[in-house]
Amino acid sequence: MTPSKKSKAVIFIDGASRGNPGPSSAGVVIQDTNGKILKTLSKRIGKTTNNIAEYFGLIFALQEALKMKLTEVEIFTDSELLAKQYGGEYKVKDDLLKLLFPLIINLSEGFRKVTVSHVPRERNKLADEAANKALDEGFFL
Repeated sequence: MTPSKKSKAVIFIDGASRGNPGPSSAGVVIQDTNGKILKTLSKRIGKTTNNIAEYFGLIFALQEALKMKLTEVEIFTDSELLAKQYGGEYKVKDDLLKLLFPLIINLSEGFRKVTVSHVPRERNKLADEAANKALDEGFFL
């Protein structure tokens, strides 16, 4: 994809943790506005909690979107906590999330527009599959 200056994408993100805390990963699916998949990421992130994995999903999505030179991203997550913390409805209380939150805000400033919305798990199947793919393929210490 060769994005224009007004390039927009729809992104689905998910984090997975087996054990919570346990082996964890993040999945990202970037689509154009017509639903065509442009990129899928499956990344292992080590042993952590599901909430941290969700945050890493958003971080990876924002980083990849910046590399793709996108200017507007509409992000969907099945993590109500992440969506509401990003939107300012919930305070970030967890110490580890407090470390990651400023990074997310900083990355977001590289776009003209970023929205993060909660969707039911059923609407987030592709990102869930990407996150679980990394867990299924990976070796964790």
